Amino acid sequence: MNKFLPLLLTSLLSSTLFAYSDSDMDGVADSMDKCPNTPLTDLVDANGCTKAKVKLKTQKESKGHADVIIGANYAGSNFASLNSSDTYSASIQADYYYGNFSLQAYTSYYKTAAQDYDESGLNDSFIGAAYNVHMGKSLSLRLGAGALLPTYDTSLNNNNTDYTGSATLSYNFSKLNLFGGYAYTMINDDDVIDTTNNSSYIYQNTNAYSAGLGYYFTNKLYMSGAYNLSNSIYEGVEDIKTASLYGYYAINKNRFLIFTYAYGLSDTASDNAVSLKVGYYF
Repeated sequence: MNKFLPLLLTSLLSSTLFAYSDSDMDGVADSMDKCPNTPLTDLVDANGCTKAKVKLKTQKESKGHADVIIGANYAGSNFASLNSSDTYSASIQADYYYGNFSLQAYTSYYKTAAQDYDESGLNDSFIGAAYNVHMGKSLSLRLGAGALLPTYDTSLNNNNTDYTGSATLSYNFSKLNLFGGYAYTMINDDDVIDTTNNSSYIYQNTNAYSAGLGYYFTNKLYMSGAYNLSNSIYEGVEDIKTASLYGYYAINKNRFLIFTYAYGLSDTASDNAVSLKVGYYF
């Protein structure tokens, strides 16, 4: 039971319940209380012993908070059918959190260099929202939805907004963290059919899966490894498979670092991709 209700009732009825004694005001009489002097904010069982602690939020804690993350990224590819290429990009991400709810916006600017071409511009940008569902002390589910805005300009008709939904399940055991995720993306871009060169790009909706294991080395350092598989956005193209490493380090209460590395396990994936990001939490 919540101890605030017995406290109120005891105060209101003290004139008639003068024979009832509950020194720590937890709703269990002193004569039957096996755990006297429990804190006022605790939830107690029939014996007056704590079964759960209630954290009272201050006005400051109840407000939302946000972060901004700036990153430098590199991806190198050497596909058998294409020239090797190097892609560098700078990214910026903003997140807003309120309780279990969060909003996110992300965009990046890239430059690709290969033997026979150079290209630069904005990648597709992302806006989305997520909600965390706590299914137990150690188990949680994160549900997300968002839109990929067509800020990436190419000749392949990627001119429409795509929509994505995701679910990630996470389980903590001591310092270990097991997780698995699924994402579905609706690709709305127009197909490209080039009769002159007898080539075509037929878009398809994609499924993406991931599974991994993380470990909290300290209260500042967390690292994880994962296996990732995603359909290509083009029909008839091999799935994209990677093995990835993720690291998070809290410099102080406001600043943090994020490091990621991915190794391509399929011909359709970048051979190596690495990023280093700096974030500020406020």
